[in-house]
Amino acid sequence: MSLYNVVVSSNEATVVAEYQADYGRSDAYQSEAELERELIRLLQAQGYEYLCIHDEAALVANLRRQLEALNDYAFSDAEWHRFFAESIASSNEGIVEKTRKLQTDHVQNLKRDDGTTKNIILIDKKNIHNNRLQVINQYQEVGGSHETRYDVTILVNGLPLVHIELKRRGVAIREAFNQIKRYQRDSFWAASGLFEYVQIFIISNGTHTKYYSNTTRSSHVKESAAGERKKSKKTSNSFEFTSYWADSNNTAIADLVDFTRTFMAKHSLLNVLTKYCVFTSEALLLVMRPYQIAATERILSRIEISNNYKQTGTLAAGGYIWHTTGSGKTLTSFKTAQLATALPYIDKVLFVVDRKDLDYQTIKEYERFQKGAADSNTSTKILQQQLADSCSKIIITTIQKLDVFVSKNKGHAAFKKHFVIIFDECHRSQFGDMHKKIVTAFKHYHLFGFTGTPIFAANAGSGGNPAMRTTPQAFGDKLHTYTIVNAINDGNVLPFRIDYINTVKMKDGLADKEVAAIDTEAALADPARIRAVVTYLLSHFDQKTKRNHFYSLKGQRVAGFNSILAVSSIPVAKKYYLELKKQLAEQGRALNVATIFSFSANEADPEDVFPDEDFDTAGLDQSSRDFLEAAIADYNADFNTNYDTSAEKFQNYYKDLSLRMKNREVDLLIVVNMFLTGFDATTLNTLWVDKNLKQHGLIQAFSRTNRILNAVKTYGNIVCFRDLQEQTDAAIALFGDKDAGSIVLLKNFDSYYYGFDEDGQHHPGYTELIAELGQKFPLGTAIIGEQNQKDFIRLFGAILRLKNILTAFDNFPGQEILTNRDYQDYQSLYLDLYQDFREGEKADKERINDDIVFEIELIRQVEINIDYILMLVAKYHASNCEDKSILVAIDKAIGASIELRSKKVLIEHFIETVNASTKVDEEWRRFVDEQKERDLVELISAEKLKPDETRKFINNAFRDGALKTSGTDIDKIMPPVSRFGGGNRAVKKQSVGDKLMKFFEKYFGLVTEE
Repeated sequence: MSLYNVVVSSNEATVVAEYQADYGRSDAYQSEAELERELIRLLQAQGYEYLCIHDEAALVANLRRQLEALNDYAFSDAEWHRFFAESIASSNEGIVEKTRKLQTDHVQNLKRDDGTTKNIILIDKKNIHNNRLQVINQYQEVGGSHETRYDVTILVNGLPLVHIELKRRGVAIREAFNQIKRYQRDSFWAASGLFEYVQIFIISNGTHTKYYSNTTRSSHVKESAAGERKKSKKTSNSFEFTSYWADSNNTAIADLVDFTRTFMAKHSLLNVLTKYCVFTSEALLLVMRPYQIAATERILSRIEISNNYKQTGTLAAGGYIWHTTGSGKTLTSFKTAQLATALPYIDKVLFVVDRKDLDYQTIKEYERFQKGAADSNTSTKILQQQLADSCSKIIITTIQKLDVFVSKNKGHAAFKKHFVIIFDECHRSQFGDMHKKIVTAFKHYHLFGFTGTPIFAANAGSGGNPAMRTTPQAFGDKLHTYTIVNAINDGNVLPFRIDYINTVKMKDGLADKEVAAIDTEAALADPARIRAVVTYLLSHFDQKTKRNHFYSLKGQRVAGFNSILAVSSIPVAKKYYLELKKQLAEQGRALNVATIFSFSANEADPEDVFPDEDFDTAGLDQSSRDFLEAAIADYNADFNTNYDTSAEKFQNYYKDLSLRMKNREVDLLIVVNMFLTGFDATTLNTLWVDKNLKQHGLIQAFSRTNRILNAVKTYGNIVCFRDLQEQTDAAIALFGDKDAGSIVLLKNFDSYYYGFDEDGQHHPGYTELIAELGQKFPLGTAIIGEQNQKDFIRLFGAILRLKNILTAFDNFPGQEILTNRDYQDYQSLYLDLYQDFREGEKADKERINDDIVFEIELIRQVEINIDYILMLVAKYHASNCEDKSILVAIDKAIGASIELRSKKVLIEHFIETVNASTKVDEEWRRFVDEQKERDLVELISAEKLKPDETRKFINNAFRDGALKTSGTDIDKIMPPVSRFGGGNRAVKKQSVGDKLMKFFEKYFGLVTEE
């Protein structure tokens, strides 16, 4: 008889508990080819079959053999051709459709020769080791825009599902990322399009290895998709959204050898592909990060063990997950809920949120992951129906509704069911009577809490039930941790930059930080102080929110970011709102300022940093409600809406305001407590603070600003009008670690301007880089030789990155060193090289410039637009066309703009027509329209295109903001096939596409859609 009882048996963990490299590395130079051979050798040692496949015919033949083996079925030739053409390589399907097929529709119907149908599975998700893994390398694709050769590809049942792009050690890993972008653009779609099945990309230079999904991260891919409608700057498929693999202690596993032994272990890779990908309702593929997978598996393991040990209904059956704010807790909880409902003994998963404002956002997030996954409810009655309905597997509710249900339905049959109860953001308010009632009512439950800021003894209150004050007391063991330090180190959230602004006149010689926040709120609410704060805020608003910096958001070109002003009370919110409106009117500025607050019964309770806020406006005093009504009326006037403070309309006001904040339509939002937890907007970069914050509340509030968006947004900007330095240091130490300060907070101005030393390494500052630029690359001197050109690109790119950080410091203006004219000249040179290197790639397929990165996104953020050029033309006209220095300025401005270069000839021709009688704006519009028509007629004639179809195609492109040269739309404008037979058609289509793109780029932004 066995001495041990098996408590739970499971597949191996996807994320290893702890990983340590235990082998020696050679110091010898390693070429890319040697790196590739080493990778393949490691994969073979792990059970992958190596195949010598380099063309599509062999790839398709192997696919047939693998699907036959997986399904234990032999296709006839006719069946295979039919199945391949209809179910695998349909010409109507692209990356999205193929991803959907693998993730949600992996069982396909085969029409057999005898008329019957048979299910053919493409990937076995129930028994993952039935899937066969093979590896191929140097696959050649000759049918794309350019002939390409891929590095290493993993085949799962014959389908290419994982692609690995390698660069030799020492080359920037970003270049592997850029090369995959080229493949997606130029060749993955070619031939039968099998490479559009790739779900996960892996990039490595040996030293660093990262992975990402075929649509990278959600908001950025959405922006890219919107680029199909508007000429989106390529800030989307963003390198910032690639991930390192790690062990469960969050130690990054970066070296390719280590990565291969962990992530590429067969069980790990197949688990990630079959379990830990989420294909959202917005057609985005999200691949979970290692800490998300580790947390999910820890919860599932705890459910299984506690169920087998019959521990349901106790703390031993649950636990809590500490994942820092902004790290994707909702995705983790969704996948956990989804996998938990698949357990045969679990009846339902209850997802409990703390407040109504979170209720709305969480439901929306769940619905994004899977339509209908979250049966949201609007009343306790509906909650009662859902608890009784066996089909409702995942239910989202608020703790308040659940409390009412428990109180009114003693002995309900639902309480005897087997539940998994997940609390999102388990705040202290859940440790009270409601929590106790809920865990008393349910009999067979597993209770889990997710939080970014746990309550420990150090930040626990002194009131309430002493046995229920901390997160471990309420939820049990900590199952997994991912702190703000982990997230910043991994690049999943941004660090903070904090300004402490003194708003109280000090005695001479007294240091600012020695002036504690004034004791009385009355003094802080003094009208003179509020006036001074508003003056500072408005004078620094454009600088802090980068309003002179442009980027693309959902296909729209927007300027800078938006911000929240957090204040201490409703009366203070009223004063700030009125003072802001007053000063904006005096300055003639148009900023959208909004405010929102509601009644909170325990607003002054020192035990809770952010007291529960409901959508209860009835409890407000008449003065506050009248003011809120007036502020909402202002909002209605700004956005043509119809909200007020009545119960239903106020909820809708909250939802609309939330959406407009995310779309950067509201510039400044004044809040008391609302929006300081649970609200995510990637466009929010600045928090102005005039309230006391501490511990978890401080981290929660600060974390509204540090969501990653693009290269322009490098940190969360915090501007404190109270001395919160001690509270900040204490909070960061509690929720990071003792050394967290240097990671979580950005360095000071002098460090970036003059340079600093850290970990034995010197980081050059702005002054050093500018000096090096002037010394090595003086203006007026040509940069000869490819190596010198690459050195210039690296140096100027480093200057761009530093300047992007420095622009938010108050003391940078006036210390830029370079004049605007010199800066434009250097930028023109930078863009010239960018163009040359791109053209070089097109001309010579073997020339791939793998070791340089162009910071084009940082160039575009300060893009010179056509209005600026026309202003200079008007100035030239005002000089009676005699001031030739203006023409030089125009030429330099065009050269420094990546967007205007395509319009250079057009602008120059227009200037030639300008004389003393020209009305610049009117003549420009007429000139553009006439020139556009002339060029279009010439293009249609030269390429023998169909006139009506071509005009419609071009007009649609200007309307949508993008010209698509792939797909069927362009086929409709081409001449009949017979005019150029066979293989020439693809060449002709490419040539026409290139000419249409040049036409589009020349006139886009200058003409109105028709």
